[in-house]
Amino acid sequence: MSDLTNAIWIELLKVTRSRMPLFTALGFLFLPLADAFLMFVYKNPEAARQIGLISAKANLIGGVADWPTCLGILAQGIAVGGLILFSFIESWLFGREFADGTLKDLLAVPIARGTILLAKFIVFALWSVILTVMVYTVCLLLGAVIGLTGGTTEVFLHGATTLALTAGLIIIDVFPIAFFASVGRGYLLPLGFAVLVLALSNVVALIGWGSYFPWSVPALYAGIIGRESANLEPISYLLVLITGLVGMAGTYLWWNFADQSR
Repeated sequence: MSDLTNAIWIELLKVTRSRMPLFTALGFLFLPLADAFLMFVYKNPEAARQIGLISAKANLIGGVADWPTCLGILAQGIAVGGLILFSFIESWLFGREFADGTLKDLLAVPIARGTILLAKFIVFALWSVILTVMVYTVCLLLGAVIGLTGGTTEVFLHGATTLALTAGLIIIDVFPIAFFASVGRGYLLPLGFAVLVLALSNVVALIGWGSYFPWSVPALYAGIIGRESANLEPISYLLVLITGLVGMAGTYLWWNFADQSR
């Protein structure tokens, strides 16, 4: 267990000594800021036009400015944007060893490769959870400033649960990014894969098969087409879990058996 603790500590040092936490935090802050902007426009459409936030022809009227709507939009934003943002984090955690030329040095330390990989996955999950908590907290602060209505304990609990489960599904879904970062020995292949599955998830959901495509499940769960229309089944969540496990297993096998001469 001490090897895993040391490996996690080393990975955390790499993260904290880089600018990636700042960059990813700024990227994720776009979600609650965009959400708050919509809520402000929904609540004050004429004022938004007068001060120039939207044009006179903007079709943003008709939305409801309340806490259920705000938290629902935030969860949907995480479901869509999180696929790219979380993939960016994981591709950096795994791909940087190849891009910086530190892989051979890392593999030379007296720690099992499986332990190193597990530490990276743990740090990725922890990093993602912290960003999700940050997004939810900022959303609450902005919503309070705007003066949203309908803020009951049940609404906040439901919103937090939906956001947490949506983020959890996305985190598991992007585990295969580690494999593509390893095979591609950098950042280009994993990010290309993330863009591909994002596009496919929209197409597959549109034709009605999203519940069987693991990368569509988080958005469907978040209610992007309405909870009643999602048609999620137990196998939908099982496919997400299988996707994550296959990603971890593939990464482990590649690190152990592929030629690591560079």
